[in-house]
Amino acid sequence: MKIIADFCIVPMGAGPSVSRYIREVKAVLDQTGLTHEMHANGTNIEGEMAEVSAAIEACCGRLEEMGVERIFCTMHFSTRTDKNQNMADKLSALAEPAK
Repeated sequence: MKIIADFCIVPMGAGPSVSRYIREVKAVLDQTGLTHEMHANGTNIEGEMAEVSAAIEACCGRLEEMGVERIFCTMHFSTRTDKNQNMADKLSALAEPAK
């Protein structure tokens, strides 16, 4: 099942700045080959549900390797069966006049 997901991963106890950890998360995601876009409070990612889940698990694993003892992660996703849709399609629909 193809999904478009939004997830946020927070390394707990890492202090007020977590940018070094999130750079590592980005590196993990870059290696997956999945389409993804980071934003100010998380990441959008698209692909098959199993692939997206595995990518997020890999991100958590990398943070654990870096010594993070607790990780808080949220994810919500959508899927469509009536048509094939990706993140770019969803955004381009916003530029179209209302129907």
